[in-house]
Amino acid sequence: MDYYVYILRCKDGSYYTGHAKDPQKRFELHKKGRGARYTLIHEPEELTYIEAFETRGEAMRRERKIKTLSHDKKKELIVNNKSKSSQS
Repeated sequence: MDYYVYILRCKDGSYYTGHAKDPQKRFELHKKGRGARYTLIHEPEELTYIEAFETRGEAMRRERKIKTLSHDKKKELIVNNKSKSSQS
């Protein structure tokens, strides 16, 4: 699995969704102000969600789908993912 979709929680409580080959490295770029215009204004605080995909196309399609979700639905996705991770 070479590509990932990630969600960042920003300090103002908003979420930013993106895709990358290395989400942790991309998060560090966002924190340094070199990631995206959105994260220049909404300072990223935590990498809260990562989902893996075989291809960039799959990751991009999933990113677009997540971006259409409401704030509450994104939060639900993050919480559900964390509870699945803790059960493993």
